[in-house]
Amino acid sequence: MAQIMKILVFLGSVRQSTPPRPARLGERVARACAAHLGRASAEVEIIDPFNLEPQPVFKPHFAYAPGRAPEALEVLSDKIKDADGYVMVSPEYNHSMSPALADLLNHFGSSSFSFKPSAITTYSAGQWGGARAAVNMRTYLSELGCLPVSAMIHVPKAQDVFDEAGRYLEGVDANKWDGYIGRTLRQLTWWAEAAKRQRQQAVATEAFDRDPSQRNAP
Repeated sequence: MAQIMKILVFLGSVRQSTPPRPARLGERVARACAAHLGRASAEVEIIDPFNLEPQPVFKPHFAYAPGRAPEALEVLSDKIKDADGYVMVSPEYNHSMSPALADLLNHFGSSSFSFKPSAITTYSAGQWGGARAAVNMRTYLSELGCLPVSAMIHVPKAQDVFDEAGRYLEGVDANKWDGYIGRTLRQLTWWAEAAKRQRQQAVATEAFDRDPSQRNAP
């Protein structure tokens, strides 16, 4: 019997200004991914960094003494550890992933993400769909421990595809987009279920969960 997968969709933007138009374009893409996963019986939550309290000085969750981190970081840390997979939604900044997404994820150690899959989703108001951001996202997410699946989602001119609720706009070929998005998210849930079974059997190798020196060669 298939298990219900817990998936976090990370919205990689805190931008509310225009251009691009409309504002918060990534929110539409994140909601579309969440809805697709929900229809596939996954338990989904969108993590929006805009809803987190900003810190005046960067200090990652794992740098605090146990129980002393800000409440928002504690809550999100528990959600990350409890999740079975992740969808990373990012615009493109100078051929790179969103700084807002990187800043958010950098608050948490790789042990929180280890041995779980991720899916790369990029978007733009223009014609390229943020595809160039996905190049370094693949390396970044692999280092974080949540290896990305091979298929990716790129949404060019996202304002012409989704409305504010993440639904297809009138005239959009819903079947075509469902097939495209579904391919990536089916890979994600397949790997999430397989990885969860392995974690439950305690057959995973040691995660980097104590000290950066664990990454060093002998």
